[in-house]
Amino acid sequence: MESPVVPFIPEDEFSPEPDVVIDHPELPLRKRPRHNSLIIDTSEGLPRSHVMVSEEPKDPVRDDTYYISDGSCIFRVQNTLFNVHRSILSKDQSSFGTMFTLPQGDFKEEGTSDEHPIVLQGDSVQEFRHFLWALYALPSELMILRSPNADLSRLIDIAKVSSKYSFKATETWALDAIQEHLEQKPSPLSNGIPLASSFPLSARASALWDSKEQITRLFRLAQMCSHSRLLDTMIQLLRQLMSASLHYSYLAMILADELNIRDLRGAAYLEVMQKATFVSAGEHDNHSYVEGDIQETSGGMQRLVVSPVQQLRLLSGYHRLSKVWERLCAIPPRFEHATACGATWHQHGCTQSWTDFWKEKTKTEGVLSLGSANVLGRLGVIVKEFDKWGSATYMHPDCKVSARRSIHEKVKQIQEALPDYFSESGEY
Repeated sequence: MESPVVPFIPEDEFSPEPDVVIDHPELPLRKRPRHNSLIIDTSEGLPRSHVMVSEEPKDPVRDDTYYISDGSCIFRVQNTLFNVHRSILSKDQSSFGTMFTLPQGDFKEEGTSDEHPIVLQGDSVQEFRHFLWALYALPSELMILRSPNADLSRLIDIAKVSSKYSFKATETWALDAIQEHLEQKPSPLSNGIPLASSFPLSARASALWDSKEQITRLFRLAQMCSHSRLLDTMIQLLRQLMSASLHYSYLAMILADELNIRDLRGAAYLEVMQKATFVSAGEHDNHSYVEGDIQETSGGMQRLVVSPVQQLRLLSGYHRLSKVWERLCAIPPRFEHATACGATWHQHGCTQSWTDFWKEKTKTEGVLSLGSANVLGRLGVIVKEFDKWGSATYMHPDCKVSARRSIHEKVKQIQEALPDYFSESGEY
C-alpha cells in the first residue's frame, strides 16, 4: 500500500516508527503523522541550533470560539483543536489553498475529524486564534485595531501568522495598522515604561520585561516580512530608548547581532561601551556571571554581563576608537580653502590659525573629561568651542565655514564606520 502524501515534506524525511514532524521555516504546513509523534520545535524565540524534543500531548481540547460547528477543516495547534471553513482559509492565494488541492491517497483525509486533524507547528494557540479572529471579524471589530487603543500584541500575531501562510492582504493590513499605531506621538511603546525610581521596583521590572519582549517581536516581524518602514521606525525608537536605560542598549546590541542590522549595531555597542563596565559570562573570582545580567557597582557605573564575542567586539571598538582620536589630535580634519582666501589672504596663515585652534581645543577640560574612545562626544565639544571662536585674525570667513563643515563630515564618517570598529576581525 502506498504511504500517505504529506504536503510540502518529502516522504524520506519521515521515520517509520515513531513518525517525526519537523518544523521548517519555509515549510509551514504539514499533515499530522499517524502515530504518537516527536516534535522538533523551531518556533519563534528558540535558536535554530537548539531543538526541543517532546512527546506530543494527548487529548486535545476544542477551542471555545473557533471550533465552529459547521466548519469544514480541523486544525491542531499545540493542544487545541480549531474547526474552521476551508473557503475562508483558501482566500488570498494562501498556502492553505494550495494544501487543500493536494491528493490524499488511499488514507482518510486529514482535517476531517478530531482524530485526524492537520497539525500546525511553530504557532502558539493565541497567535492562531488572533489570526482567525482577523479572518472572521466584522468591519466594526476590525476598526478597533486602527484606533489609538489598539491591541498591539494581537496585531503582531495577525501579521506574523498571515505572513507565514501567505495571506498577503491580511499581512499588509496588519502591518499598516502596526505602523500607524507606532507613529502616534508619543509612541505607545515608550510612553508606558516607568523607568523613574519613583515607581516600585516590581512595576518597573514588569513593564521593562513587557516592553523588551514587544520590541523584540516587532523587530523580528519587520525582518520576517521585509518591511523596511517598520524596521526603520523600530530602529529610531530603540535608539531613543537606549539613552534612557542600559537594558535597551543591551537589547539593541542583541537584536543588531541576531538580525544583522548594521544601522543599529554600531550605535548599540558604542552606547554599551560608554555606559557600563562589562564582563564576560562565566565564573570569575568565585562569582558566577550570567549573560544579560545588569548589576550595580560601587563606582556608580553598571556592570553588564556579555558573551565572549560581545566582549571582544567592545574591547576592539574601544581600542580602534582610541586610535582614531590619537590620529585626530595629531592632524586636524582637512578642508578646502575658499577661492577668495588665495586671492586676498595668506593661505599658510589661514591653515596655521586652524591648526593652532585644533591643538588647543583638543586639550581642553571639556574634551579630556570624556573617555578617550568617546570620539563623537569629543568632536561635539570642539564644535561648540568653534562656534565660540569668533573672528580669527588669520582665517578667511569662508574658510571658517569650510573648517566647521569638515568637523561634521568627520563625525558622519565615524558614525557610518561604527559597526566596523566594533568587529572582532580586521586590523587593530
